Amino acid sequence: MDEAAGLRRGRPEDIAAICELLGLVFHEAFEGEAKAAEAEVYEPERSLLAEDDGVLAGHALAFGRELTVPGAVLPAAHISSVGVRPTHRRRGLLTTLMTRQLNDIAAAGREPIAVLWASETAIYPRFGYGLATYRLKLSIMNREVRLTAAPAEPAGRLRMGDPVALLSELSKLYDQVRTDRPGWSDRDDRWWRYVLIDPEDRRRGAGRRYAVVHDGPAGPTGYALWRVRHGWSDHGPDAEVQVDEVVAGDPPTYQALWRFLLSIDLSRRVSWRLAAVDEPLLHLVDEPRRLGGTVGDGLFVRLVDLPAALAGRRYLAPVDVVLEVTDPILAANAGRWRLTGGPDGATCARTADPADLACSVTDLGAAYLGGTSLAALAAAGRVRQLTGNDPSAAFGWHRAPSATEVF
Repeated sequence: MDEAAGLRRGRPEDIAAICELLGLVFHEAFEGEAKAAEAEVYEPERSLLAEDDGVLAGHALAFGRELTVPGAVLPAAHISSVGVRPTHRRRGLLTTLMTRQLNDIAAAGREPIAVLWASETAIYPRFGYGLATYRLKLSIMNREVRLTAAPAEPAGRLRMGDPVALLSELSKLYDQVRTDRPGWSDRDDRWWRYVLIDPEDRRRGAGRRYAVVHDGPAGPTGYALWRVRHGWSDHGPDAEVQVDEVVAGDPPTYQALWRFLLSIDLSRRVSWRLAAVDEPLLHLVDEPRRLGGTVGDGLFVRLVDLPAALAGRRYLAPVDVVLEVTDPILAANAGRWRLTGGPDGATCARTADPADLACSVTDLGAAYLGGTSLAALAAAGRVRQLTGNDPSAAFGWHRAPSATEVF
């Protein structure tokens, strides 16, 4: 590591100082269960610390996980725990950390892409991260919507329980679904424990988390995670059902789970902050306006190894295009690349042929999961279409990318 710049790799004993820094940066306590959960998924060798006279001034971490991309699953560096101490801002620490991290990931050669959630969305495009997914935030007036689909026959069975006790079933169902949903990350046992931690000080006034599992004739077919925040007004019961995840392997299961979530006694609202922008629920209710949907930003994607990333995904339509790419941080990505492929696979190699399209690595990251259109970026003036060979349709996918968790 570059000791002269005050950077070093993490050690297991650094987790207390990192949690203290994260608490300062994100204005949220990282103590007790939350601190233990951070320690369990912490990867010291992939942690970068910036120190100043013995004080932890800045930090960035990469988790080694997999991410579903269109038609494939790829190793992806999941970037998290990025922050600079308030007293050390405006000194270039964030730039130093992010640049070193990207170079380390590229040098290791394991992960062709990196992905993160942005607390400040203006920051990360400077480092080549493009906004690749959007999320639908729902605030549903559940007493004013009805599902238009009739219950499936034969009817399935719903059962409730503690998510931790049902972990083996939840994990199996999640793995069955996630490989077809761009933007979803894999979860080993450590990550399931991280996702399911439920400390009281993180509930923001709501109750404990529950799981509801749907059983079909052949066994479990889906689940939902949810909790309730108690409420009572002058008009009577006013509770809010807060949904964390809905994972369904087929339409009847999806409908049954939502029929349950929308009809919990004493509730008047159902909220969900991580729905997909193409959520089927939009087309299942008689009053879509009562879903209260608003669109927000989701995952940011960064191409670390451009040819491996572009060859690693599949394409909705045949594509044969020359891309001229700029990348001010990872010079190996810059230049002209011929991408050839389709639904069954792709190749990407350097070429001297004239370019059809010119863009930055940030723009390619935005388009990579199929959630941001290259044509829309061109209309915004960020991408230059140099010929009539437009790859926008090929970069799309049959489902919009989404994300099920904030890491």
